[in-house]
Amino acid sequence: MNARILIVEDEVVTRQTLTRLFQQEGYEVFDAADGLQMENIMRQERVDVVIMDVNLPGKNGLELAESLRESDNIGLIFLTGRDSEDDRLLALELGADDYLIKPYNPKELTIRVRNLCRRIEASRSSNPVENNSVEFQFHGWRLNSDSRCLYSPENQMFRLPKSEYRALELFLSNPGRILDRETLVKRMLDRELRPNDRTVDVAIRRIRRHFESHPETPNLITTIHGEGYRFIGEVDQQAQ
Repeated sequence: MNARILIVEDEVVTRQTLTRLFQQEGYEVFDAADGLQMENIMRQERVDVVIMDVNLPGKNGLELAESLRESDNIGLIFLTGRDSEDDRLLALELGADDYLIKPYNPKELTIRVRNLCRRIEASRSSNPVENNSVEFQFHGWRLNSDSRCLYSPENQMFRLPKSEYRALELFLSNPGRILDRETLVKRMLDRELRPNDRTVDVAIRRIRRHFESHPETPNLITTIHGEGYRFIGEVDQQAQ
């Protein structure tokens, strides 16, 4: 397996243990003690998955996740002692693929990383919509596939993370159709929906916030209770 793992952990023994664990699994592993070291490594090396603690010196893991959201097809797993529902939901809102609590089961962690690497590899090799240049126009807004940006009627630009872009692109490709959470999470993260999984709801909430910043924009994504979500606006799709 040629996947590259970056461990971001300030506790030396834990960092060394994780590094050995994934080296034994056949991964190429980099390690960093804080966000500054992480950013230096990522400027120089291709990284497929970041495994990061929340409690870090300087910028904490949740703050660092903001920059990782902008990187397409980089997996993010939080491995932390912070067993807080608020932290877990915020991590998912920031685009994390998983959130595990210490102490962890090494076998479970390696399985989750292996599955995430497979999803990333599959996503990189087969995303026909994202590989074609398309622009969706709706109610004065625009979604551009090249830049993965959402533009307001005043041309204010919102750079969307991968999961939110994919969700909105799916809505715009299927106006009027009810999309259940299973369909959305499969498109957003290339994985199956898990029990008590709120990833879809968090992404929809973030997308809605962009539209709510423009008071003349109607409620474009409606909740269909017990079924999923539906985009109710009119869409014009143009190839670029």
